[in-house]
Amino acid sequence: MVKTNKLPIIPVVVCLLIVTGLIILLLPGPVSADPLQLPNVNLQVGGSQDKPQDISATLQLIILLTVLTLAPAILILLTSFTRIIVVLSFIRSSLATQQMPPNQILIGLALFLTFFVMAPTFQEINRDALQPY
Repeated sequence: MVKTNKLPIIPVVVCLLIVTGLIILLLPGPVSADPLQLPNVNLQVGGSQDKPQDISATLQLIILLTVLTLAPAILILLTSFTRIIVVLSFIRSSLATQQMPPNQILIGLALFLTFFVMAPTFQEINRDALQPY
């Protein structure tokens, strides 16, 4: 018989639980000894009614961030990007190349072709919807 110096697992786990419990119980005392001071936060949109430009700039920033957030969905849903990327992936499969060209290259080509195809539409939107205002 060979004797091994292994400790039974249950007493080790119980000791670890006791030590962890003591640490959890004793730690909050020194940590929360300093009184908590909340900063004075004051948020104003625009400031005053004398300067409507400030409110306008704030709203323009919010609208810009919203458009940037929705830009990928707009690109996929309202342009020919999806059709172009599907056709390019079919071409890659028909050439019997599994990963050549890489997906990043295909997406770059699809973006370029999408902007090329949609350029007249973008110009019409700019002329009719954005420039008058």
